[in-house]
Amino acid sequence: MGYPTKLQCIQRQDSQQFYINFPTPLAQALDLQKGEQLEWTIVDKGHLVLSRQWVPPDPVPLKKKPPSSKT
Repeated sequence: MGYPTKLQCIQRQDSQQFYINFPTPLAQALDLQKGEQLEWTIVDKGHLVLSRQWVPPDPVPLKKKPPSSKT
């Protein structure tokens, strides 16, 4: 599932700054916090990867399903 987001640009006299707002539903689902450090990695011209330096533990332990065996 994708989440459309617009790139914003602020023009200043000697520079430009680009901004991407992180949608609230995604931030809440990932439990992102104000001031958290994130890192962008360029994969290619069509893909950026956003990574967290520290990932909080899940609030509810998830039960992992054993791999299904096909015989």
